[in-house]
This record gives sequence, structure tokens and C-alpha cells, in this order.
Amino acid sequence: MSDVRVRFAPSPTGYLHVGGVRTALFNWLLARQQKGTFILRIEDTDQSRSTEEAIDAILEGMRWVGLDWDEGPFRQTERMDLYRQHAMTLLDHKQAYWCVCTAEELEARRKEAQAKGLSPTYDGRCRARGIMNPTGDAALRFKAPQEGQTVIEDLIKGEVTFDNSVLDDLIILRSNGYPTYNFSVVVDDALMGITHVIRGDDHLTNTPRQIPMFRALGYPVPRFGHLPMIMGADKARLSKRHGATSILAYRDMGYLPEAMLNYLARLGWSHGDEEIFTVPDLIKKFSLDQVQKSSAVFNPDKLLWVNAQHIQHGDPKRVSRLLRPFLDQAGVGTTAKALSDDWMVKLVLALRERAKTLADMAAAAAPYLAEEVTFEPGAAEKFLTPAIVTALTKLADRFAALSEFSHASLEQAFKHVLDEEGLKMGQLAQPVRVALTGRTATPGLFEVMELLGRERTLARLRQGIERAKAAG
Repeated sequence: MSDVRVRFAPSPTGYLHVGGVRTALFNWLLARQQKGTFILRIEDTDQSRSTEEAIDAILEGMRWVGLDWDEGPFRQTERMDLYRQHAMTLLDHKQAYWCVCTAEELEARRKEAQAKGLSPTYDGRCRARGIMNPTGDAALRFKAPQEGQTVIEDLIKGEVTFDNSVLDDLIILRSNGYPTYNFSVVVDDALMGITHVIRGDDHLTNTPRQIPMFRALGYPVPRFGHLPMIMGADKARLSKRHGATSILAYRDMGYLPEAMLNYLARLGWSHGDEEIFTVPDLIKKFSLDQVQKSSAVFNPDKLLWVNAQHIQHGDPKRVSRLLRPFLDQAGVGTTAKALSDDWMVKLVLALRERAKTLADMAAAAAPYLAEEVTFEPGAAEKFLTPAIVTALTKLADRFAALSEFSHASLEQAFKHVLDEEGLKMGQLAQPVRVALTGRTATPGLFEVMELLGRERTLARLRQGIERAKAAG
């Protein structure tokens, strides 16, 4: 077992979005590759914005994409005593102090500093007051280093240096007793033994604030790596206006979880010119050394292509299992649970070359499951005409006489009718295709017949013959 310990620590203030899943994925891949530990932690101390529904959505999204965790999920609201104990330790060691400045006073000073063109940071006026037992509302502030530099040996960006003079004394415990983000994160990472903190580079400015806290508490400082942001095509940070960004929205649209992981891994990471990866491939080949420093652009069309590749080349049994709920949603004439596993695999094999999503595949499956044939506009009028009645009738008779309803026997019977009637394949195949499915484009004709089975194939052929007669 490796000593690598990483975590994914989302805030439950909304859905689990693709950027969060990519952060989770890179941590998960590192843990799985190094045979380390992947920890899930829910940072829910923001009482005004955190919801149980969001927590459920995070867990559901993680389970859907298959990012299993070894420890957790831990919730910060269940660890409040730990944060307060550590805050008091800093106070006892004179690494923190009570601040009695009111919110109104702080806001007035912030505006004054901005008016003078200064940084609107806390001016430290309570730092030297030595307040020991405040009687009213008071917050606990960390004594940030005021001289020197904090140097981060970032695993992705390389060396990043911050002047400590720009740091202010952050509040670590609010007047209501709740810890702030930067402090609770440090305590959690320290107590959970996190060795590598891999997170978005929007957290980079938090890192020089957190490192001194690790040191003040006497804990080892983890290694940090900051991932580039994911941008929309307009180079703005990915948001709802760039399309569905909730990971569960992609599930509902018919994307495969392994396709999502494949695509998100390639957003900011590369392995030569390879584009398509299975999850075992990613575990084997992933490296932080190959994570790029610049932002990645989310391309919905590329994601759709990757999804189509996984549908076409994935295990048809697995694809068929994932397809079942989409058949029910599509209302295709039967319940998916009534269909055998073997038949479902045949359906997937027949439809997967044309399908980009499971929703596409479910829509394409309608002709093989519906009670009645629904014709595309103009299809019946063009192909089911009196001129084809004789050939269709002979074909139906030959099909009915077959001892075995298989691809080979169907093809042989078809050739006999073509020879007898002096027709080319297309002249008979299209009327048969339209009679059986109502569509002019389908998988191979004999695959279609096998999917429909003998009874439905004959019934639909005979209905097509009657329609063709009536057209005269």
C-alpha cells in the first residue's frame, strides 16, 4: 500500500459539475495508480448555501462515473470540535488573536483603502492588543507571516513564489464559532494525512495562506498541484451558458460514464496522440508530469465523438444494460425488462455504428419494439407501390417456409426472389426495409429481420403488401 493520500473536497452548494469531476478524476487516478488512498470530503460549513440535495447529487454523480472512494464521505459540519480545538491551540501558542472589529468598521476601512488605491486587506489593528477574553462578538485571526516569501513547488506549474507582505491575518474562527474555509481545509488535510493536494488553480492564491497554518500547527505540508481551469469555446470560464455542465445532466442525455472520464482526462492531460482510453488505460498511463499548465477548452462536439467511440467499441453487454432505462423513457412500445439480455446485445450490435448517445440508440430502436410501423414522410408512397407486390409476396412466402429464421437462410431466400424477379438488391431491399421499419435508413436488412423475429417480420411484410396493393 502506497503512502499517497489524496482527496476530493467539493462544497455542496450546487450540482457536481464537469470541472469538479475532472479534479476528482485526477486525484482518483493518482491514488489508483500509486495504490494509495482516495478520500471524499464534503465541505459543508457554508450554512447559507449548502444543501442535502446537493450532497446527494455529488454522491450520485461520483457513483455514476465510477470514482469510488476509500474513506469518507466526511462532512465538515460533523468535525466542528476539531477545528475549534486547533484554533485554540494556535491562540495558546500566540499564533492567533481575537479581533473585535465590527463588520461595519471593517467595511468602512475596506472602502477607505480602495479609495486610496490600497489593497483592501485587514490592517491588523487587533494584532497587538492582546485581547484574552472578549466579552462581545469576536473572531479569531491567524497571525500570518509578514516578512519573507512563501515558495510553492507546484507539481504542475513549477515554482511559484508569494511575498508574505501581501498576506493579511485571515479569520480562522468566525464570531459564531464556525471555521472559515482556509482554516478547516488545513485541519482536515493535516488530520487526514493528505500527501498531495491536487485542485483547480483558482485555489492557487489560497495556498500561501494555508502553508503557514500547517507549519504553525506543527503538521507536514502536503505537496500541491494546481490544475488549469476548463474554459468554454469563448475562453470564458465554463458555465451553464456553455451547455449542460452538471455531470448528471450528461448521464441523462445518454453519455457513458467511461466516455466522460476519457474526455475529462484529456482536458488538460495528454499521452502522445492517443484520444480514446479505457479506465484501466488511464490508471496505467496517467501522470501529473503530462498535465498542461494552460487552460483547457471544453468542446461538446469532441465529447460527443468520444462517447460515440465508446458506444461503438465498448462491451455490448455493458452498453445494453445502460441502454435499458433509455428505452423505457423513449416509450418504444414495451418495457425494457421484458427484453432478454441476448436480444438486447443484438440490438446494440445492430445500432451502435450510428449512435452517438444512448438516447440516440433508444430512438433508433423504436421500429424493433413498437406495436405498429410508423412511416417516415413519403417513404411508403415511394417504395410500397403495386409494382413491388409480386416480389414482396414471393419473399413473404419463402420466409414463412424457412425451417430456420437466420441471417444465412434469410439472405438465401432473398437472392432467390431477386433472381426470379430479375431485380437488383436495392430495388427490393428498400421496399422491404420500409415495410419492416417505416424508415429508409437502418442497420443491415437481415439484422433487422433477426431483431424483429419471424412472426413480426412476416406480419409487417404482409401489411406492407396490403399497403402497396392499396396504393394502386
